[in-house]
Amino acid sequence: MKICEILRVGNIISSLQGKEKTDVVNELVDLFKNDERVKDLDELRNAVHEREKIMSTGVGKGFAIPHAKTNSVNEIVAAFGKLDEPIDFQALDEQPVNLVFLLIGKENLVGPHIKLLSRISRMMNKDEFRENLAKAKTAEEIYSLFDNEEKQYFETA
Repeated sequence: MKICEILRVGNIISSLQGKEKTDVVNELVDLFKNDERVKDLDELRNAVHEREKIMSTGVGKGFAIPHAKTNSVNEIVAAFGKLDEPIDFQALDEQPVNLVFLLIGKENLVGPHIKLLSRISRMMNKDEFRENLAKAKTAEEIYSLFDNEEKQYFETA
């Protein structure tokens, strides 16, 4: 499963407005309000916040990947947002976060969920890719960066 199969341009925010972790997560979750893949938006929101309480998903280098598994979705869904002003996400490296990738998996799709988390983490570990995302101005540009990076990954993997 590819990232660009689950991430839609309409689920990308090129300039998140939230000033705190909870606000940013809610802003990304709200992108699924009218998404046919989501059965219960409140349950999805709660699953992400509950997972975040266990341990911060701020993985470092300015990147966070809030995620959860819930049966409030019909399939794996994703959203991405970029902050103009980095915020505290209680990241492992204690650095503020400006790139946030939200991944919501279905309870019985654990394998694909873990593979996607791994793929996203590998992509986001590349300094040049993160820098290009930070410079991107539109959702279309961000989607294109993910698409191109994923194509390179599959060609070399």
